[in-house]
Amino acid sequence: MLNFLYISTWKLSVLSGILIGLSYPPSPLGFLAWFGLIPLIHILLNSSIVNSIKWSFITGVIVNVITVYWFGLNSGAGLIPAIISMVAAILYLSIFWILFGFLCCSYHKMTGYGISILPFLWVSMEYLRSFGPLSFPWINLALTQTFSLPLIQIADVTGSMGISFWIVVLNMIIYIAIISNSSKKQILSIGTLLLLVIFLLGFFRLSFIQNINADNKINVSIVQPNIDPNLKWEQNFRDKIFNTMDSLHNEAITLDPDFILWPEAALPTYLRINYSKRRSILQKVKKSNIPLLTGTPDRIKREDNEIEYYNAAMFIKPDGSTKMYYKMHLVPFAESIPFSNYFSFLKKLNFGQANFTAGSEYTLFNVDSVSFANLICYESSIPKIARKFVNLGAKFVTIETNDSWCGHSSGVYQHFQIAKMRAVENRTPIVRSANTGISGLILPTGKVNKKIHFNKQGILLASIPINNISSFYTKYGDWFALICTLISVITLCFGWFQKRS
Repeated sequence: MLNFLYISTWKLSVLSGILIGLSYPPSPLGFLAWFGLIPLIHILLNSSIVNSIKWSFITGVIVNVITVYWFGLNSGAGLIPAIISMVAAILYLSIFWILFGFLCCSYHKMTGYGISILPFLWVSMEYLRSFGPLSFPWINLALTQTFSLPLIQIADVTGSMGISFWIVVLNMIIYIAIISNSSKKQILSIGTLLLLVIFLLGFFRLSFIQNINADNKINVSIVQPNIDPNLKWEQNFRDKIFNTMDSLHNEAITLDPDFILWPEAALPTYLRINYSKRRSILQKVKKSNIPLLTGTPDRIKREDNEIEYYNAAMFIKPDGSTKMYYKMHLVPFAESIPFSNYFSFLKKLNFGQANFTAGSEYTLFNVDSVSFANLICYESSIPKIARKFVNLGAKFVTIETNDSWCGHSSGVYQHFQIAKMRAVENRTPIVRSANTGISGLILPTGKVNKKIHFNKQGILLASIPINNISSFYTKYGDWFALICTLISVITLCFGWFQKRS
């Protein structure tokens, strides 16, 4: 067994950061997360509070550099703003590692049982990180396990944070076995049993869901145009985009779907108010009798003559009617400045970002009497938004996105894997259309039924199964994370009072 007593603290910190960082998609090494936290755990249980804070921060920085480096590749912003946003994101996300390290080490100093609170503190950290305009559940530890469908099936009960919980428990068990002078085999057998139980429960749950027959099916033509977003609004390139989308629309119609799905901001125009462009699309929708859901920017003039801009989706029906959905959770510092709704002077800041206004309505669309919801890009990483839509009656969820801003980076693959988590949590099909990225259909089990690969132009016909499968998570939300947070708070308070007495 590895003897931690002879390894430098800084090496342990770096090792933990590398192991956890490399466990995230697109790496197939998700199993590294099963023991990647062990070096950091040793630091937290054997160092001063100051050193625990320092080395937790270093570990967090390394993990975040590996997982979200693609922030700095955003071609939609200038080089300097992109680098600044990447550094800011890395530092901000590392604060939660500091909090985890500080609380764990502090509790261990007070009681000597810091290892017992580890999984509860970790879930509490992820839960805290899911709130506010800077929420970023994108990198929850659960994402590392999407390489194996059986290992993520408990998400329909506990949400993704339940997966994070058992990963930390497994790290804890292995660490206890490593430092134990005896009973190493017995302790490791407990860890093996835990992993086996999680896998078998997931396997049987997977088999059960797969064997449920669909009550109905909705056929959708998914379009991936693969257009360079940096050229989309160039005046001499716009006609080419309109012609490309028109050609893809014609091809999608020939597949005779129930509706057609285009990606985020599919056309370089404000489609709702550009009557000539909308008219040509509407004519095609009427003639084919096939509805179209497309992403589009939108702008609305308020009574005070101020103009508000939105990232939106428009559903166009054959009867000529249209319905809009406005993106509710905007990307911080890319689509808006956080808290600018409360402090108007922030809207005057310009780092090369868009200045969209966030929507406020959970809008449902309807095709063949089946209700569905649409998420725009980053919204798909926020579990509570997808859950709310399903609770409101959505039988499936579409995602319109444009993952090409950051090139062929790990962000593209992480974003697609996140959609698998949303499918499992709510037991609902996910249909994804990317400008370029990965488009396709994900079943309620998290299984990818069909897909179009990155940097490919194409159309695929997917059959969405419609059923009445419900999930515990959809009904009760982050109950597990809330309980873990309450346990953390109560345990920390108990440790503090115990020390004082």
